[in-house]
Formats: sequence, structure tokens, C-alpha cells
Amino acid sequence: MAAPQRAAPREVFVVGDSTASQYGPERAPREGWGMRLQSFLDPAAWTVRNHAQSGRSARSFIEEGWLAPLEQALGAGDVLLVQFGHNDEKIEDPTRYNEPSEAFPRWLLRYVALARAKGATPILVTPLARRKFERGSTIDQLLDTHGRYSAAVRALAAREGVGLIDLDAMSSAWLRALGDEASKPFYMHVPALGQADDTHLQARGAVAVACLVVRGWDAIDPALRRDLVRDIDCGADADALAVRRAQASPSQVVHEAALARRQPGPHGGGGDTTAYPFFADAPGLGFVLRKRVLHKGAGIGLHQHDKDEVYYVVSGRGRYILDGTIRDVGPGDAMLTRTGSTHALMQAGDEDLVILLAYPRAMD
Repeated sequence: MAAPQRAAPREVFVVGDSTASQYGPERAPREGWGMRLQSFLDPAAWTVRNHAQSGRSARSFIEEGWLAPLEQALGAGDVLLVQFGHNDEKIEDPTRYNEPSEAFPRWLLRYVALARAKGATPILVTPLARRKFERGSTIDQLLDTHGRYSAAVRALAAREGVGLIDLDAMSSAWLRALGDEASKPFYMHVPALGQADDTHLQARGAVAVACLVVRGWDAIDPALRRDLVRDIDCGADADALAVRRAQASPSQVVHEAALARRQPGPHGGGGDTTAYPFFADAPGLGFVLRKRVLHKGAGIGLHQHDKDEVYYVVSGRGRYILDGTIRDVGPGDAMLTRTGSTHALMQAGDEDLVILLAYPRAMD
């Protein structure tokens, strides 16, 4: 009996400008987010067709004939993602400019009408935020460069009952959370090429923005989640900076050199060790993480556990005793000791045994 045939993948079409379009290897590391969309989707369920074209507005994309191939290709069940705005704003170029309150949404409506006529689902996407920061007294401010154009897309989506991915809002929150300097590696700030471009993305930025797009798509159609092949836990909430400033205990980075504590082997173990208690004073942290170096001849003595604990061997060799059994351990080995079990660890050989350990912290 022949196996049942799987349905052909549905297609998602991307139309838009240079922030989404394809680029050849000669333009590396420049990429559009449409180039990375497929990496989030199961190819057995979805095929991405990226028709975005650099330099086009909602108007010039149609007048130059770029929409014509979609009139044949779009079909029932497909999705059409429509992202314009960057070039529609260029008042100095009458072949691309669209006045935002009437002309811009009128051109966008052409894409919506085509998709619906073909039985496809149109989704409007506000333009990707530009990386434009203004130096402030306490924090750099991201400038809103799409204002009326993004507002026009939102209004059209609401009026016509069309799904909306508010990429301008999502990417603005993402940029604010990154900050001015930390956001440069995502856009085409490439000193080796003499480029400092605040509009276009390099590869890591294209992946990040594609993730935002898929996250917005998933919010419109939660059934998409079964077809995802990677997580979409990306971006930041709009109030991320306010939350960060209000934190009583801030996030931080430390170096182990300032933490080193020379100690005898714990739990009755032999020899000398060096402990590195990471974030021991951080309030509200629900776990303990530390590094311990067992110098030659050192060990952690046998003890019975009142909590779960994980050891991970970073380097060196050791002998691990767990519930009466003993085995050799080395780099890459991870050991879980459950509540009620007994364990001990002995350094072996000439090299220090370096381990990371983690366990739940008793909270008052």
C-alpha cells in the first residue's frame, strides 16, 4: 500500500524594499531580513519566495512590473508579507514618493486586493526602524523616522481587517534595548568596508529582524507555531529600558579574578582548592553558581545532599564517587546529584581539576 503523500509546502511571499531583499555574496555581509525568513520555518511546511527589491516604494514596485509575477504565483493558502515605507518617504523622487495619508495606503491596498483575489492572506508590515540615535543627557534617544508612514500602515490594517506586523515598533524597542553602540554590529556599520549605514542590515541583523517578523506573524496566526524550527523568543518589550532603570539589583558582569577564595577541600576533602563564588551577594537570585579549582591532591569530601546539584568539568581529570560507585571524569562530563544521594570528587593527575557547580539557593 502506497504511503500517503504529504501536502506541498505553502508559500510565503515577501514584497518590499532593500531592508528585506536578496543580496549576492559580493554584497556580504549585507542581507535583507527576507533572506533569513526560511531559517525559522519548516521547509516541509513553508517555502519563502522573496520578491523584495532594493530601492522600491509601494508605488514603483508596481509601476516597474515587480508585482506582475505574483499575479501568477500567488495561490490559495499562501501568505503575502508587504513591507514598504523607506522609499515612499523620498519626496525628492517623484517616481517613488507617496504622500502618507492617502497615496501610500492606496498603493498598499493594491497588494491586499491581489492577495485576497487569489485566496492568499495579506499581512502588512510597518517599515524597519532606522538606527538613528540622538545623544541625551542620561540615555541616547532613538528617533522616530517613519512616523506618519507607519501610522498609515496601522490605520489601513485596522480599516481593512488585515493582519499587521508592527515591525517599526518591534525593531524600535529592540534598538532601544541594544543602545546606540551595541546596535551598530547589526546594521551595516563595517569599518573594514568603510561603511556606517543605519538603514541596512548585516547578517546577524537580518536574522534578528526575521525573528521579529516571525514573532509578529505568530501573534496573528498562532497555528504557525507548529511549523517553526527555531525559537522566536527575541526582541524586547517597549518598556524594557524603564524596567531596567527601575531594577533594585541591576544586571552585571564580573571577572573571576576579583572573586578568588583559597579554601581547604570542602566537606572534609583533602588538599587546597580555589573557589569563585559568582554573584553571591545578588539579592533574589534563586541559584548558586560557582567555579571551583581542585589543586593537586585536593578533593570534595563525601556528603549527603539535601538539594539537587550539578557539576560540570571544565578541564583536568578527576574521580567521582556517586552512591557507592566510582568513575573517571574529564572535560565535558556533567554530573547530577539528586537530593538524598551521596557524592565525593577527587582530583587526579598533574593538572588542576576545574569544575562549575550550580544548585538551588535557600530563599528566605
